[in-house]
Formats: sequence, structure tokens, C-alpha cells
Amino acid sequence: MRSRWTMSIGILLGGFVFSGCGLSASPSAHKHPIVSGRNLRFKKAPPLSIHVNKTYLAHFVTTAGNFTMTLFAKKDPVAANNFVFLARHHFFNGDTFFRVIKHFMVQTGDPLNRGTGGPGYSWNAELPPTYPYAPGIVAMAHAQSPNSNGSQFFICTGQECAGLNQRPYNTYTEVGRITHGLSVVDKIASGKVTANPLMNGEVSKPLHPYTIKNITIQVK
Repeated sequence: MRSRWTMSIGILLGGFVFSGCGLSASPSAHKHPIVSGRNLRFKKAPPLSIHVNKTYLAHFVTTAGNFTMTLFAKKDPVAANNFVFLARHHFFNGDTFFRVIKHFMVQTGDPLNRGTGGPGYSWNAELPPTYPYAPGIVAMAHAQSPNSNGSQFFICTGQECAGLNQRPYNTYTEVGRITHGLSVVDKIASGKVTANPLMNGEVSKPLHPYTIKNITIQVK
């Protein structure tokens, strides 16, 4: 019987409905695609290899436009290291923003493009959050446990992200912040969506999803 991971947390705060950012099923429940030139499955999490006193920039090229994330290498080194590792292995190339909630967040980082995939390993959370969840903050999606981080991540896009700052919802390890091109992320968040049967009918499935073409890492 296929295991099922909690996908959403429904809470009502200040007149807004907030949904948690999680995985909808165990990554092992689905066969991963084989893509030439890309490694989509690893046996274990990467060892720490980044230099925490250096600045790491992730430059995204997407079908919606380009934007840049500054990684929290010093504050959240495990998350930053994991992102750099996967980006350098072209893991994210071809991933879509498969979950879009305009005033909350956009989610990606799944090679299956449906919310059920991962890199084949998980790693423990870095908590409490480095900064308040707010538009531009990038954080990891996880399953029921905050220590189930893999490759899926979300970018906060609106005021509803503030709901994650309240316990017990502030359990998402932060990766970085969008420091250039946030208007491109807003464009992704503004795409038309429909109900997603994999997420209990949540209206978050893009009708015309945007795709990550490539992510390059710059070190300063």
C-alpha cells in the first residue's frame, strides 16, 4: 500500500487561509524519470563542501524570465550546500513550478513535477528560521517531519506567508532570499491555476506551468 504524506495544513489567521508546503507522497512511491546528462537519484545527502564565509548566488533561468537567489550559506549551511550540490548536478533543470498559490508561494524542485519526488535522500532541518517568512524568502518543503527535507522548495510570494511565522507552522528550513528578479517570481505566482487532485483538490495546479531551464551557481 502506498504511503501518504500530509500535503497541506489549513489554518485561518487574520482573514487569510494558509497552506503548509509539504510533499504529497513518499518519493519511493514513484519511478523517477531517466534524463540524459542529469543525475536524479543519489544514495545519500552530500557532505558539506561550501565555504560558509563566501557568498553564493543561484542564477535561475526559467521560461518566465530570470531571477537570482542569495543563499544563506552562513546561517543555513546544510540547506545552502544541498542546493548548490543539486544545482551543479543539473538536478533542477526541467522542473516545473507545479504548485502555485498567488498570495502565498510557488513550489518546485521535484523531478516528477507533481509534488511526490525527491533526490533519494533526506536531511535534517536547520531551525528556527533565520528570517521571518516573507515575500522573496526561499525555504524547503517537507513532509510531516521537518527533518524530511530533500530537493523540493518554495518561494514566498505574498502576505499569506506570514502565517508560517507562527508556531507550529514555522518548521520550514530557509535556503535563501530572492535578491534580483522578484517580479519574475510574481509572474509565476500569477499564472492561472486549477484544482489539483493530488492535493485534495487545492486550487494550485498551473494550467500552463513555468519551467526551470537552468540554475548556475556563482561564488564570491
